[in-house]
Amino acid sequence: MFKSRHPRFLLNEIKWRFDLGRCRVYYIHRGAPGNIKAVDGSAIRTIDRAFLILEGVPHEVYIPYHRIVRIEFDDRIVFERQPRELSKKREL
Repeated sequence: MFKSRHPRFLLNEIKWRFDLGRCRVYYIHRGAPGNIKAVDGSAIRTIDRAFLILEGVPHEVYIPYHRIVRIEFDDRIVFERQPRELSKKREL
């Protein structure tokens, strides 16, 4: 279904071929339950070269792509990787 594997390219593909409102992005956010936070694709303001920029009040939120751990599209997982701190704990 999707050609892209990197979160930035995958989100751009969804934006131009489908609708960002149909996706959900999970990213590492320290302090959130389980250190993971989720946002609907409709909150994405810009898919920048280095960051995913989310609408925020009073300021925008910048998410580096390496912190994205999962992307769902129409309730299907289209991108997923283990957060680094979780994979390090398993090695111990």
